[in-house]
Amino acid sequence: MDNQVEEVNFDLGEITLTGLAFGNKDDELLLCLHGWLDNAASFLPLMPYLKGKRVIAIDWTGHGFSSHRSPDAHYHFIDYVYDLLLLFESNKWQPIDIVAHSMGGMISSAFSAAFPEKVKSLTLLDSIGFVSSEAEESTEHLRKGMLSRLKNNTQILSSSKKKKFHPSIDSAINARVEVSDLEFEQARLLVERGIIELANGFIWRSDSRLRNTSPYRLTLAQAKQFIQDIKTPVQLIYGDKGLSFVQSGLKEFAPLFNDFIAHKVSGGHHFHMEDPEGTSKQILEFIG
Repeated sequence: MDNQVEEVNFDLGEITLTGLAFGNKDDELLLCLHGWLDNAASFLPLMPYLKGKRVIAIDWTGHGFSSHRSPDAHYHFIDYVYDLLLLFESNKWQPIDIVAHSMGGMISSAFSAAFPEKVKSLTLLDSIGFVSSEAEESTEHLRKGMLSRLKNNTQILSSSKKKKFHPSIDSAINARVEVSDLEFEQARLLVERGIIELANGFIWRSDSRLRNTSPYRLTLAQAKQFIQDIKTPVQLIYGDKGLSFVQSGLKEFAPLFNDFIAHKVSGGHHFHMEDPEGTSKQILEFIG
């Protein structure tokens, strides 16, 4: 039994995805997908408790140690679904179990709808459904998204956009704690994988384009169609102090799943880092 965390690397041609792996390589695979501006380290606390599984947690493009998209590309939600498809195809994975947090849950939900033959089960962590908007708001979203992209690109070309330097890792960790529900040691895991040390301090490793406003959103009807097309068993675990979006999404999306169960636990948006043992137990019971 391999009880060491390993760095893994997947060359997908167009991009390279990195990640962390734990457990015996002969055990059944459990793929873990993190949320926006997190990275694979968000699943480090879970790994020792997911006994009997070969756990692989990837860094999405633009996050952690994975590739940034090329200068002429952008971070459209649907492109992450293609990244996931490339990952499955390059590894010739048979149907596997997926655990996905926040944005990772939205990506894996869309993937499960489009490619049901590749997903054995889906566990969503504080994530259900999709961010959507009214069709009448499409033009305004397009305008805001294009202006956001233009501003970011102009700043990059003029070298006026500079990432904030932190004098120490602790400074960066405290900055992350201030804008999240994370405790210091939980934030440390994410920050240490998401930061670069340069001569004059530490800067964030993530691609600054991740913060661009999206130029489009699914309509509610499109979002509901995706959920209705998910045939694999789905489990939602959500924190009682998690995202309000999940609480409202339960009413909107839960009735649409083909095979669905939900569990409310004590904790915030990152409850899987707060209580990894309890979360792992819930995951393994569902998969089993």
